Formats: sequence, structure tokens, C-alpha cells
Amino acid sequence: MAPTRLALAQIDTCVGDLDGNVEQVLDWSRRAAAAGAQVVLFPEMTLTGYPVEDLALRDSFARAADRALQTVATRLADEGLGQLSVVLGTLGRDRGGRATNRAVVVAEGQVGAVYDKHHLPTYGVFDEFRIFAPGSGPCVVEVGDRRVGVLICEDIWQEGPVAELAGQGLDLLAVLNGSPYEEGKGHVRTELAARRAAEVGAPVAYVNMVGGQDDLVFDGGSFVVGPDGQLLTSAPQFVEHLLVWDLPPAGGAQERGELAPAMSADAEVYAAAVTGLRGYARKNGFSSVVLGFSGGIDSALVAAIAADALGGENVVGVSMPSQHSSDHSRDDAADLARRIGADYRVQPIAGIVASFDGMRLTGLAAENLQARVRGVILMALSNMEGHLVLATGNKSELAVGYSTIYGDAVGGYAPIKDVDKSRVWALARWRNQTALDAGEVPPIPEASITKPPSAELSPGQVDTDSLPPYHLLDEVLDAYIEHAEGREELLARGFEPAVVDKVLALVDGAEWKRRQYPPGPKVTALAFGRDRRLPVTSRWREPKGPVDV
Repeated sequence: MAPTRLALAQIDTCVGDLDGNVEQVLDWSRRAAAAGAQVVLFPEMTLTGYPVEDLALRDSFARAADRALQTVATRLADEGLGQLSVVLGTLGRDRGGRATNRAVVVAEGQVGAVYDKHHLPTYGVFDEFRIFAPGSGPCVVEVGDRRVGVLICEDIWQEGPVAELAGQGLDLLAVLNGSPYEEGKGHVRTELAARRAAEVGAPVAYVNMVGGQDDLVFDGGSFVVGPDGQLLTSAPQFVEHLLVWDLPPAGGAQERGELAPAMSADAEVYAAAVTGLRGYARKNGFSSVVLGFSGGIDSALVAAIAADALGGENVVGVSMPSQHSSDHSRDDAADLARRIGADYRVQPIAGIVASFDGMRLTGLAAENLQARVRGVILMALSNMEGHLVLATGNKSELAVGYSTIYGDAVGGYAPIKDVDKSRVWALARWRNQTALDAGEVPPIPEASITKPPSAELSPGQVDTDSLPPYHLLDEVLDAYIEHAEGREELLARGFEPAVVDKVLALVDGAEWKRRQYPPGPKVTALAFGRDRRLPVTSRWREPKGPVDV
């Protein structure tokens, strides 16, 4: 008995681009067939893109998805690929007409087996239970003489669907996934899949989508794991890839195929930011970006990410010095532009700011005016030349409201929105070291990494005038935001009461700003936006005295 060749197609689709997604499925199916595969697996909701959110509730969209599926079946048969079993995700409808998250098997010009996702997650970034109706019953298909079980993403995280398949003599469990990236998630997936493989007594083939979709990034990293827990083959992260592996005959030895090299934590997070920006820009029709080049670390890192995502020649960097801008910041901005090959422009703002002198603005109002003038300039360039404006704020600043609405918070996308300040420095050092290792010029000026951070909106200003040192601030923010610890728990950790009270007050008072901030790629377990939903209007504050429980 010959082995069954399996292909896992981790591809980058776009929500709503049904025609484009059809072409992707056909193209990668051809590649799978050319590689000798009998079965090709595509990710969750490949035809529609994922997540479709409330598009799933539109009958017109559902009808279009049905037509797209039929187009795939017909064209595969017309091209002589009817013998290939194509397993893919799409939008379905149950007998009551409710939307479902569906997997289908296409072969011989027909849509055969159908499976509707059972468990519909509502935690974190997911809101599927509101949109979809759950399926019921197992799905096992015959591919030649092999029995293949089919599940969708969340179904392997829960006990029921896998238990239904145990004891059914499976040769393979195929799992279609739209699993968003977050740091540290990769090993959790493989460990879970290994447990499920042991339960069904067969290898698990886990295919995951790749690419950016709004504030989510999908990292691919598809793999096959054996029932003994051995990783048999794996695909690289953050790139489209066809992973081919031979399922041995019953009783045959399972051989290892290609294994993608592991990425470091910093490499993953940086790649996620690049992937998210590239996907957001291209899928929304932008080929270039514009941002302020301040000479600081945040704008330098965002510029490097943008250059890696779209090419340095497609990055417009604008230096907008005011009367408070230091010479070294101007020099660092120009140096950054040279290093990445950006379109560099200088637009002084002192004269524009001076035109507001009649208002006699002082203090914070005067500082915010400078930031807002810069925002106006960037948006004007966007309107005239069609660039996507990038906001350069990091997660630490966003957490405490250290940004100016309609100023440095302006933009269409925020590449480091979910990266705290301490990690910003780490990623900048990692990116520069990667360049040095490759014999290339480091993209980020060393001075931007080493100098004290400052908004330079008043004489001699540094961030620590308003905030605790970032290493301390980020520790408090991680405990309060990521782990939902209250004041009592923070004090028990050993943080000073004055620091805790200041940080909590800043975070609680900045929810309205975060609601108005542009989207940016999720890279942590808890990102602002979909992950963390708090009321803007709330009088709750952490108690400052002893609390009776």
C-alpha cells in the first residue's frame, strides 16, 4: 500500500475578496497536485476570509460564498484536478438558515462532506457565538482507503468533538484553523495537537492561515504531529507555504518531513508587526506610508517595520521640528531616512505654531498644539499623495494616555500599538543585530536607541518628567492590564503606593483616548481593542484602603 500524500496550504486571503480567494484556492490546489498530493487542506473560512464578523449575517454575502464554492468545484474538475480532495473553510447555512463556520470537502466536481464548527469562541478577540450557529455530529471522509476526520480550530481546544472521533479508526485528523498570532502561542498549539493525536490514535494535520487582517495577524506555522507527540513536519511562520507530507500506510513508520527553523521571541513579534502592516496597507489599497521622523526610538522602529513591509522607497518620513527640537533629533531623523532609503522631507512647524500666539496657549495646551500641527501636516500629505498615515505610539504610552488626540495619535494604522516601551528597545536592538549579522547597514540609528526618550514639546523635556521609568511602568502595566491585578495585588508585589496610584489613575482615565486610536497588530495575549472591553464612562477606581471581603 502506497502512502497518501498530504499538502497543507497556509495562504493569505482577504475578507470579502471572494473572487481573489477562489483564485488562491485554485492556484495552491494546482501546486499541491503538481507535488503529487491526493489531499490538500486549506485554513478556516478560506473562501470568505476570516474573521468575516457581521458579513456572515448578510444573505447576499452568503449567496456569493455559495457561488464561489461551486466555482472552485467546477473549475477543479474542468482542469483535470477532480481526483484531488480539497478540504477548505467557507461560510455555510444550517437547515434553519443560520450562518455556520463550515468546512467542506470538494472532489470530482462536487461538494461532498460538510462539517460545521461546534464550539464558537467568545473570549479574547472572538465573537463567534453571536454570529454563527453551532454544528453537531462528527465528520469522517474517505480519501482512497484512508479515513480522515475533520475539525475546525476551536473544536480541538474543547473535549467533545475529539472524543466523538476517538475509536472511529482514523488514519488522520485534519484541523482547519484561523488562529491569530500572539507571543508564546506556537508551542501551546503543538502540545495541544499532540494530546489530540494521542486521543484519536492518528496524526493531526494542523493548517493555519497567514497574513494580516485589520488588527489580527495570522502566523501560519502549520504542522503535522504524530500520536506519539513527535513533530513530523512544520511550515515557516508569517509566509505563504505549501507543506507536503506523506501519511504512511496503516502500520507503516511515520517519517519526518521538512521542519521549519524556530524563531526567537523578538523575531516573531517583529515579523508579526511587519506582516500586520503589509496586510493592512495592501488589502486597503495603499502602496506607501507616511509618518513623522522625530529622531526618537518609536518612530525609528515604526519606520524600520514599514521599510521591511513595503520597501524603504515607499516610506515617506517627515521631520517637523519646532523651537524645542534638538539638533541631535534632527540629525537622527535624517540618518534614519538614509539608512532605510526613505523619501525624507523637512517641514518646520515653528511658524505655524506661532500663528496661534493670539490664543496665548501655555503648558499642556501649547504642547498639544505642536503635536496637532504635525498631525495636520501628515494628514494633508496623505490626502494629496495617497499615503497611509502611521501612528507611532507604543502600548505603554497608549495605556497611560501619553499621546495627543488629533496629534501624534492621528493615523490609519499603528504598527507598535501592542508593543510596550521596553520591548520597543529590545526589538530595535534585535533588528539592528540582524542587519549586522547579514552584513547590512542597521536601519535604526544607535543614538535613537540610547538617548533618553522625550516628546520635545517643551524645553529640556523627558518622558520621566511625567511617567515612572519605563522598566518600572511596564511592570505595573503588565500586572494591571495583562493580569487584571488590583491595587492590593500590586502593592503586595512590592510596588510603591505612589507609583501604583499614579499609573492606575492614568490608565483608568485614558480609555476614551484608546477608543479613538487607530488599529494595530495584536502581538500579546491581551491587546487594547478586541481583547479588552471596558466602558469609557465609569466611576470605578481601585480602592485605596483596606477592603473587607
